[in-house]
Amino acid sequence: MKYLLAALAPALLAFASPALAAPKQGDVVIRHVTIVDVEAAKTVAGQAVVLKGGDIVAVGADAVIAKDWHAARTVEGKGRYLIPGLWDMHVHFGGGPELIEENKALLPLYVANGITTIRDCSGDLPEQVLAWRGEIAAGSLFGPRLLTSGAKIEGIAPVWKGTIEVGSEADVDAALDRLKTRDKVDFVKITDSTLKPELFLYALTKAKALGLRTSGHIPMALTVDQAVDAGISSIEHLDYAYNAGAKDEAAIAADFAAKRIDRAEANRRLDAGFDRDTAMAAYRRFAAKGVFVTPTLNGSRIIAYLDRDDHSKDAGLAYIGPKLRKTYDWRIERAAKADAAAIATRHKRIEDVATILPMLAEAGVPIIAGTDAGFLNSYNYPGFGLHDEVELFQQKGLTPAQALASATRAGPAWFGQLDRYGAVKPGMAADLVLLDKNPLEDIAATRAIDTVVLRGTVQDRAALDKMLAETKAKVTAWNAEAAKP
Repeated sequence: MKYLLAALAPALLAFASPALAAPKQGDVVIRHVTIVDVEAAKTVAGQAVVLKGGDIVAVGADAVIAKDWHAARTVEGKGRYLIPGLWDMHVHFGGGPELIEENKALLPLYVANGITTIRDCSGDLPEQVLAWRGEIAAGSLFGPRLLTSGAKIEGIAPVWKGTIEVGSEADVDAALDRLKTRDKVDFVKITDSTLKPELFLYALTKAKALGLRTSGHIPMALTVDQAVDAGISSIEHLDYAYNAGAKDEAAIAADFAAKRIDRAEANRRLDAGFDRDTAMAAYRRFAAKGVFVTPTLNGSRIIAYLDRDDHSKDAGLAYIGPKLRKTYDWRIERAAKADAAAIATRHKRIEDVATILPMLAEAGVPIIAGTDAGFLNSYNYPGFGLHDEVELFQQKGLTPAQALASATRAGPAWFGQLDRYGAVKPGMAADLVLLDKNPLEDIAATRAIDTVVLRGTVQDRAALDKMLAETKAKVTAWNAEAAKP
């Protein structure tokens, strides 16, 4: 009989109660947390999350996870709120080769602010940024996941440096081939400094045919609808979307193209012709065409009110190197030259433009959080600026849930990566932020960061503070060097 039992033992064990099975092994377990389901705009209390490598492998009731899983490290959540990592979908690096180190020092600021992915919308250091993208992915450079357009597409002799200049359809074809084949960019950025309107539309159409997402600035000589029809994927900056609400936008574009009016007069007529019904029809068309909008509202607000707001004591300045800070002068000097009428106009315009934010949401247009932070853009601080942006979204009419979705789900949705990012559930990337407060009650809670998980690696509050301190120390040293006679 004992031989029979011995023979049957393996089979009996196979049918044993799951309670007797050995616990599964993870790398990190985050216990006693309230998960924020951003998609459903609700919270789920008493949860635990298991990470293995760069993946979330289990999510469930804390008691069940504690019984079924072991991990080398436990993070005690204490009822805090766990959200997907934040995305800043509009940043810039630039200022010339002599500013490379100061730009590089900005990378930890994003992580310290809970931002686990950034979208570089092109500056004048495209080759450097492409290199950083690879180094971050390989683990040899610390920073958020970096997605980039590489060099932007522009016309001949543009205002902006670091561009691929195009003057013909053949030039556009060559530019797109380089970006797709050699640089393997994540998307294409197209701007309107000197680019011919017809080439702007051609570039959008050709990029779409090649399977490349596009973002850009729409030439004044075109209507927004023309860009939408040509296949633009993301409209950068809210004022372009605002222009689509003018009843006579097509006539204004035609007059500008024919040089019958200048940009100031075009903007005046666009403001005067804004109509809610026209705008809502345009925005419903955006939604139907799958076009996203990245407002960069806070960056525009800063520039609009440079005459009123004193930034000399901004805490963010401590993290900006002296050469980068010097690039701020360009916009500051331009704003200072404005007379009282021009100042009043820019104040009114930013407030008018902001009114369309809830209209876009009502129409079903996905709104992407992006800051425009980086060189040239005065007092718009990398990392910190994303919290300013989403708080402004809430102030201008979005719900906290909508503002949170703009910074956690809209970016992954635009890149077609919602199967990997934007939620706290098994199979998703282990990019997470643990907050002391509930962001569904007030989006300002995104500032109350306890812990950031980046690609499965836990950065507790002490580690985040160390990142900030190290960047500040670098800037202090650079300032001291710059002050030497």
